[in-house]
Amino acid sequence: MRARTVARSREAGSQLPAEVWESFEAISLASTAALALWMAGGRPEEGRNTSRKAFETYGQLAAQRIAPLNEVSKRSLRWRDSVGEVLAESATDLGVSTGALQRALAMVQRTVDVTLVRMCECFESERRKTDDELAFMATHDTLTGLPNRTLILDRAEQALARARRHKTPVAALFIDVDNFKSINDTLGHDAGDELLRHLTARLDGVLRATDALGRLGGDEFVVVAEDISLQAGPELIAERLLQAFNQPVKLSASPATQLSITASIGIALGVRSSAEDLLRDADIAMYQAKREGKDRFVLFETDMQDAVRDRMSLEIDLQEALRNQEFFLVYQPTVDLRDMRPTGVEALLRWNHPRRGVVLPDDFIPLLEETGLVVKVGEWVLDQACRQAAEWREAGHHIAIAVNVSARQLDTDEFVMQVKGALDRHRFDPRALTLEITETTLMRNTDATARRLATIKGLGVRIAIDDFGTGYSSLAHLQRFPVDALKIDRSFISRLSENPEGETLIHTLLQLGKALSIETLAEGIEQEHELSMLRSEQCDSGQGFLFARPLDADAVEMFLQSWDGQAVGRENRAR
Repeated sequence: MRARTVARSREAGSQLPAEVWESFEAISLASTAALALWMAGGRPEEGRNTSRKAFETYGQLAAQRIAPLNEVSKRSLRWRDSVGEVLAESATDLGVSTGALQRALAMVQRTVDVTLVRMCECFESERRKTDDELAFMATHDTLTGLPNRTLILDRAEQALARARRHKTPVAALFIDVDNFKSINDTLGHDAGDELLRHLTARLDGVLRATDALGRLGGDEFVVVAEDISLQAGPELIAERLLQAFNQPVKLSASPATQLSITASIGIALGVRSSAEDLLRDADIAMYQAKREGKDRFVLFETDMQDAVRDRMSLEIDLQEALRNQEFFLVYQPTVDLRDMRPTGVEALLRWNHPRRGVVLPDDFIPLLEETGLVVKVGEWVLDQACRQAAEWREAGHHIAIAVNVSARQLDTDEFVMQVKGALDRHRFDPRALTLEITETTLMRNTDATARRLATIKGLGVRIAIDDFGTGYSSLAHLQRFPVDALKIDRSFISRLSENPEGETLIHTLLQLGKALSIETLAEGIEQEHELSMLRSEQCDSGQGFLFARPLDADAVEMFLQSWDGQAVGRENRAR
């Protein structure tokens, strides 16, 4: 009978997965055995387990869209027809009466009827369960189980409607984890996911049951609060959320390390025309919190929208700036503090906007980073710097040049080829090129970064750590990278007169460089007493307004030509 049922199905031309065919054949075989046992005098109840397995399997196959419901139903009917044929043939061979055959066929039909009814019930139950699961997945974040953007917007709309109706307060708090990308890059995405689950539990633990918490994606969360929760103001909620973040976190990827996490929170308070507007304003305030230093909350103000529009306009203009040749370089000299001679320059990017004039680096370089445009612009800077330095060296000024490198540039092996290409095009001595990289950049994808820097070092290029002392690299991390120089951040130099411990700190940083046989360079030297102290501590090199501000290419040449006379006077004053 199993063979006849399968043959009938194949003749119908149904195309189904192999595992579905196997299920149909197994059910056909088991059902036939159970029916035979019943016909041989057994009780109907003895075949219930087989019957239950048949209709549950059929129902699940249909509900899960593995096989269409009509195809599943046809299998039961084809099995019934095959059993009927075999019974009729057997009755003829054995001389069984027509009445006995009719009773047997009735038993078969009853079995099929029960299976089809129960199968449909099972199908409906499974379908409702599947629909509920799909509905949950459509409105909730799969990682944390929190409401997603769709659901949190709906809840915000409901909160706004209640606020309008009852004249009660409503607020949205937009939360963004600070430096989350660095954690992902350093510890891996599994660790990042684990951290988000930890933070979800913490946030949920400090909120009222009436507050709506959701995850918008990535490291962004939102809280919609109303009425009673806001009696003491949304600032109190924000403070509780920040405290929840500030508790150290241990992750399974790094059990010996306690991560210190902070967040930036933007608050939009009051009724808006839509939930989208409420979240937009909270998002704007959150970015303001980022700009003010992170680990804080900021309440939305109307003029913030103007700043955002201005920022968006600037971003659009940046897209065309490279093509329109609006970027240019200036160069800040570096001086050997031992003999007070200029040794090189640092190439610094500037933007001459057609309407705004020269845009400050702090206003556009972060945008280059965020948009990814820094990769193309960085390649242009590298090429132009090598070209200009090659011209100076041909003119007899044997100076080196330093170029800042962003984290985005170091994300791919293509950067190595860009460095080699610039050196080859301009026939520039690689030993006269220094790439300056911040500590935080080194901590991104440390293995890949170390490998790429080792390849670049193999070309003969020097590597310097910029803004040294402001990041979180350890001595062990420093030893992993082929570092030639440490640039002591200007903040340490500028605070010398304010902080009595400043000299001790600079002494420690300079001694670290000497212990590692790494050159030290102090940036931001503006006062004679700063220069005197750095020379007494045997700092190798320095740069700052005391020597020269950033200069254009022609001014650099004049600076180099006139330095001999200046150097004697400076050296005497420094002594």
